[in-house]
Amino acid sequence: MNGGQDILDAIVIGAGPAGLTAAVYLGRFRRRCVVLEDGHSRARWIPTSHNIPGFTAGVGGDEFLAMLVDQARKYGAQICRTHVCRLAREGDLFAVRTEAATLYSRYVLLATGVRDHLPPIEGASEAVMRSLLRFCPICDAFEAIDKRIAVIADGALGAREAEFLQHYSKQVTLLHVGSRAVDSIDEPAHSDGIERITIRCSDIRIHEDEVTVSSDQGERHFDVIYAALGCSAQNDLARSLHASFDDHGALKVGPHQETSVPRLYAAGDVVRGLNQVVVAAAESAIAATDIHNKLRGR
Repeated sequence: MNGGQDILDAIVIGAGPAGLTAAVYLGRFRRRCVVLEDGHSRARWIPTSHNIPGFTAGVGGDEFLAMLVDQARKYGAQICRTHVCRLAREGDLFAVRTEAATLYSRYVLLATGVRDHLPPIEGASEAVMRSLLRFCPICDAFEAIDKRIAVIADGALGAREAEFLQHYSKQVTLLHVGSRAVDSIDEPAHSDGIERITIRCSDIRIHEDEVTVSSDQGERHFDVIYAALGCSAQNDLARSLHASFDDHGALKVGPHQETSVPRLYAAGDVVRGLNQVVVAAAESAIAATDIHNKLRGR
């Protein structure tokens, strides 16, 4: 990784499925690309995914990312573990300051993702890796068919997620931990079959193969618990360049994933859309192809 005025074709910030897919495409387009990442990809939380095409037996997040890293490096991408301190425009270039150097590039692709809000429960991180605590019913509700499911939430998102999960199990309970009473939440509907309980996070206990909740209404046992506490977009770098966002902090992009800042692209969970591995990869393929075509026109 060279500092100074060595001008790269593209810098990708983030090494999840979006960032690494972009690196594969840019490498195969014979573009000089550096990937900068902090090691906190959201995909690392995946114990085993069964909805990534081609992996019929499932694949873990770490294993999947390692495969993408090997593939990106095969085509010449440099991948550097570092913290990006600053993103700025200097004339016709982007200047990306890291802990060790300042890199210059004609294009930047942000694949910085989001951070899930983990409930303050003892053993929560380990429970994610054991599939007891989950974040994404689109990803893995199929594996929870007919199980005892709880959704922990502090607002309307929880009720929507509980209703979604009713397609997979008739045993769905909404655990409300917000400041408002559970009956006062403005929900799309209160579907039959969803029990609503107001609890404290301290009422939840994670065991080897189940989760228990002890409250004023007794003790309940669950096979899996979904956290519907929202997430935070990792958009500080884009904000520093005054890129456009929606009301939830997701970056607004055009049909080729370019933000409102010319030559600054974004893909994956940091933009508005379906937060899925395959969607992130597709968005990055679109972005990388557009970057390549514009570089051809120089």
